[in-house]
Amino acid sequence: MKIAVLKEGAGETRCAAIPETVKKFVALGAEVTIESGAGEGASISDADFEAAGAKLGSRADILKGAGIVLCVTGPEAATLKGAEKGALLVGSLDPLRRRDLIEAYAKAGLEALAMEWMPRITRAQSMDVLSSQSNLAGYKAVVDAAAAYGRAFPMMMTAAGTVSPAKVFVMGVGVAGLQAIATARRLGAQVSATDVRSATKEQIQSLGAKPIFVENVAGIEGEGAGGYATEMSEEYQRAQAELVSSHIAKQDIVITTALIPGRPAPRLVSDAQLATMRPGSVIVDLAAEAGGNVEGTVSGESVRKHGVTVIGAANLARTLAADASALYARNLFNFLSAFWDKDQARPVLPDDDEIVKGVRLTQGGKVVNERLTAA
Repeated sequence: MKIAVLKEGAGETRCAAIPETVKKFVALGAEVTIESGAGEGASISDADFEAAGAKLGSRADILKGAGIVLCVTGPEAATLKGAEKGALLVGSLDPLRRRDLIEAYAKAGLEALAMEWMPRITRAQSMDVLSSQSNLAGYKAVVDAAAAYGRAFPMMMTAAGTVSPAKVFVMGVGVAGLQAIATARRLGAQVSATDVRSATKEQIQSLGAKPIFVENVAGIEGEGAGGYATEMSEEYQRAQAELVSSHIAKQDIVITTALIPGRPAPRLVSDAQLATMRPGSVIVDLAAEAGGNVEGTVSGESVRKHGVTVIGAANLARTLAADASALYARNLFNFLSAFWDKDQARPVLPDDDEIVKGVRLTQGGKVVNERLTAA
């Protein structure tokens, strides 16, 4: 089985393999080929890959006869010529926003597997690319906020007086939110957090933060399937807006992380609420690429509104390319090795397996994933 690892396009610093996973694939009996320069953004040289047992070459060279193609973001189907018919294309393919591309993969005879649709079940935890990348993004959001904030984070008692600790409010307590809480606490901030899922209250408290929750409101619909949040009832949205308005005015840093798969990011902070924050405050919007949780967020840019800096964070994991690549590459290896058949020297993906049904987008020239066929 020949595995091809692609060099990503402009702006993407991560790589779908690291020397560690190359060695592991070779140990399984695979031939690993890597497009020259694929690891540059993650500080991995071609020589490092060669030392691990990989072969380097042009895209045409590495794709010729490849049965598995690994990527970070989905490449154009036309650039994958030479791969075997039925080859597995494994990566973060953004199926809902790039439906035309998924159709092109089907037409090209590729079996596209979207790693971001990995079911959030115990067996798949080590394969979950959303969690591994969100964990890094949550950390980096706080670091970026600290850099943009014109004051210190921890309390400092000096002969010249006391510096008060920064007040950090995390909105959305998924993987990114939990890491943001932990990082802000490590930096010495006073941290509070909120989420639509009541089950996260104990998680917030376990990290030493103060939970801010709407109480006694019927119609909460936040307990989504598979560990994801869903939309809230209108009554809950009104109650939450009132609670947030009174709390956010007292905060120095706000980190927003709320996303609903396949839909625009929910609006958590309005322009009017933004105006109540004191000048010099900072908001990092981790949902910027999906429209933003904050009114006026611009993806990939920092804007100043009412004296508040709003950072439209665009895929912060890319800014930690070495660690992000390492975690992502391990996710891919853990997935493929779990289905590896030693006799056939290739992964065998059962049609009735929960993980396979979750990530498989195309097969046999057709789009087969229920989330796409039902849309």
